[in-house]
Amino acid sequence: MRLGVLDVGSNTVHLLVVDAHPGARPLPAHSHKAELRLAELLDERGAIGDAGVDRLAAVVGEALQAAEDKGVEEVLPFATSAVREAANADEVLARVTAATGVRLTVLSGEEEAKLTFLAARRWFGWSAGRLLLLDIGGGSLEVAYGIDEEPDKAVSLPLGAGRLTAARLPGDPPDPEDVRALRRHVRAEIARIVGEFSRLGPPDHVVATSKTFKQLARIAGAARSAEGIYVQRELTRAALEEWVPKLAAMTVEQRAELPGVSAGRAPQLVAGALVAEAAMDLFGVDELEICPWALREGVILRRLDHLPE
Repeated sequence: MRLGVLDVGSNTVHLLVVDAHPGARPLPAHSHKAELRLAELLDERGAIGDAGVDRLAAVVGEALQAAEDKGVEEVLPFATSAVREAANADEVLARVTAATGVRLTVLSGEEEAKLTFLAARRWFGWSAGRLLLLDIGGGSLEVAYGIDEEPDKAVSLPLGAGRLTAARLPGDPPDPEDVRALRRHVRAEIARIVGEFSRLGPPDHVVATSKTFKQLARIAGAARSAEGIYVQRELTRAALEEWVPKLAAMTVEQRAELPGVSAGRAPQLVAGALVAEAAMDLFGVDELEICPWALREGVILRRLDHLPE
């Protein structure tokens, strides 16, 4: 069957269309995305303003039309941290439903981490052993650990690259004092949860998903996306520690010229790099592998698991 997963994230609204059936690898058939940056549209009350809600409804409507055009039988719509934490989340959801007929399922941070972990486990398989997963989104950082398809521990922290950039790094390039302050903040937040994971034992394999990690790996020399999803891509802490000060000294325009970095993501890259560096350091990770599958694939896999035989 042809499924569509509609991901209303903090940075983008992304429709992924796949051909899928139970027991088979979902095959991507179409991708439709629009940059929305909901995390940056919050007002002083933490609410998404009228213009932002109208824009969200319009983008969701466009995605629905794209799904119909591609013959999608079922759309799985969900929203993550930007909608989840908006002060007017209920109003936003109601207005989107009224305008489009779509009822967005709002995932909790823990659900987000668990579904992303499921995708990574299916991608790497049982031979990967105990997995530690790191995922940096626009609004949050997800960390999950386990040996099965359901992680033993899953945590979400408000350390997304878009959220931190909007709140704490206003300059271009950012003020060195702001960078240092953000570094302290990020490390203090992550340090609070490290003990909950370390008591579970060391992981056999550390993996990362998300655009932030993919771009950092590409900057550090990993293969281009054009070389395909089966090429192994890794990121070392040593390379990241070398790049963080360089990125912090660059303007947005200069970052956008780096390999693999899009103009839309360039403003958030410093914050994302600080979170990635802190997570790798505090969890004692010297090297991790980039996983091509993430939350959207996790949502699809969970749906396929519940289809009748």
